[in-house]
Amino acid sequence: MTTTWNGWVEAATVLDVLYRPLADALLDTIPPGGARRILDVGCGTGATTIAATRHGHCVGVDISDPMVTAARKRAGAGAEFVLADAQTHPFPEAGFDTVISRFGVMFFDDPLAAFANLRRACVQGAALRFVVWRTAEENPFLRAAVPAARAVLPDLEERPTTGPGPYGLADPDATRAGLEATGWADVDIRPLDIECRMPEPDLEVYLTRIGPLASALADADAETSTRVYDTIRPAYDRWVHDGEVRLPTACWLIEAEAR
Repeated sequence: MTTTWNGWVEAATVLDVLYRPLADALLDTIPPGGARRILDVGCGTGATTIAATRHGHCVGVDISDPMVTAARKRAGAGAEFVLADAQTHPFPEAGFDTVISRFGVMFFDDPLAAFANLRRACVQGAALRFVVWRTAEENPFLRAAVPAARAVLPDLEERPTTGPGPYGLADPDATRAGLEATGWADVDIRPLDIECRMPEPDLEVYLTRIGPLASALADADAETSTRVYDTIRPAYDRWVHDGEVRLPTACWLIEAEAR
């Protein structure tokens, strides 16, 4: 797992640029006013945590040691980082008035326990705001690499479409029920469809440092990695225009209040 997390660190700059529009949409939902104390769940290398400091003090929490280490190196005033599992970590009770997450809450082994733990960490009326992926079918670019790579990696497995993983909260009815059962009310779940972009040369980092290919290539030599990338690259031609990768992302923007 360490190698996989290291891959996410290596891809951090690429991901920050690619998913900045989603982070901006998320942060725009934070209620204005007041000296807010914000918790960023699954903060990764800290881009969203740092951006959230314009609203108040923000604590980022993540289970990955390499990513938290990287986040601490780039943090400025108003941001701090905790290495922990947000599902079970004993946060200060009623310590936060806002909880945010960009793609950080889909991986809980027990989402109900996680949402209940986050509720305990919040004051009455606290705002919960997060962005998660919708279904695999609605995000074909997330699925294109594995079938293409099987020409050289025949045993490569696709990401699961249920349970902990990118699509863990893709079912809006189940997500709503889980939030309401754990102390969250006024749940609002609406589609967020934003085209995210990155320079075409960054596509190799994106495809080989994170996701299913990262694990498969963890011990591969440079020649093998290049061969795999050259094999899967044509599968992304439809999203590359004028030297830029343009990915249509299909997400849920979910809001709730602590009651």
